Amino acid sequence: MGVAVRQASRIILLHLLLLVSSHCHGCWARLLSENRGEKFMDHRLSGFSKIDDDDGHVHAHANGMSHMDHLLMDPRSMIFFTLDDLKPGKTMPIYFPKREPSSSPHFLPREDTESIPFSSRDLPHLLDLFSFSSDSPQAKAMEDTLKHCETKPIEGETKSCATSLESMLDFVHGILGGKSPRFRAISTSHLIESSTRFQNYTILEAPRGVPASKMVACHTLPYPYAVFYCHSQESENKVFEVVLGGENGDRVKAVAVCHLDTSQWNRDHPSFRVLGVEPGTVPVCHFFPADNLVWVPIAPTPSMM
Repeated sequence: MGVAVRQASRIILLHLLLLVSSHCHGCWARLLSENRGEKFMDHRLSGFSKIDDDDGHVHAHANGMSHMDHLLMDPRSMIFFTLDDLKPGKTMPIYFPKREPSSSPHFLPREDTESIPFSSRDLPHLLDLFSFSSDSPQAKAMEDTLKHCETKPIEGETKSCATSLESMLDFVHGILGGKSPRFRAISTSHLIESSTRFQNYTILEAPRGVPASKMVACHTLPYPYAVFYCHSQESENKVFEVVLGGENGDRVKAVAVCHLDTSQWNRDHPSFRVLGVEPGTVPVCHFFPADNLVWVPIAPTPSMM
């Protein structure tokens, strides 16, 4: 990477290490334990959902129901809304996952991840490496993550699965970079947090638009070490920071992205069922959980021009 990229990397490195995980050279042995494998499963969205009644109580049973029906009944799919909803006083049910940074998988150094296969064809070897049985839920989650990373991008999308902080920065620079690349990561933060993950939230003030001619969204995927699905779309998107107040006293400064063109999305995308709309008919917006990142350019100041 050039000098400018290295400087940008240093500026955001501390932010990322605090926000996502530690860039930890001593984590490798711990990642091989069954306990670590159990922890990374917390992020997986399964067809069978159970959330206890203190958190909004929804039970979805697998018998006789489609995968989309499960998603529709699962509060974890309640992150979608329309652009018209983005106004002060609007109340909507939203699911924000419980944050457990101490148990979240860590980034590994690039030199370590480059020595570990990352493909579906190597899954048997990977399961042996991480000591997971082939019929375990961890094995299923790893298989789903690898297949998701190997799926071809939709039209107008550029995607990559970042298996290290360095590979994430390389991808972001490739999308947002220029002669003088400057970019920053924004994320959802919980200012006041209760134990309730699914509740009604009200928009407390006018959402603040984040200037971004381009953006890169990076979503966590379930894996024994930190893996982020990062992607960017050619179609227009709008980025907002939204202050929300929960009915149980929560206060969240949430990052939201509105996709103005969804015509290329799969018709089975859960947002269409949640919102009751067809692909390409209305902009689809969604909130980001706290462990996801949205990368945006830093607008140059007059002194920099």
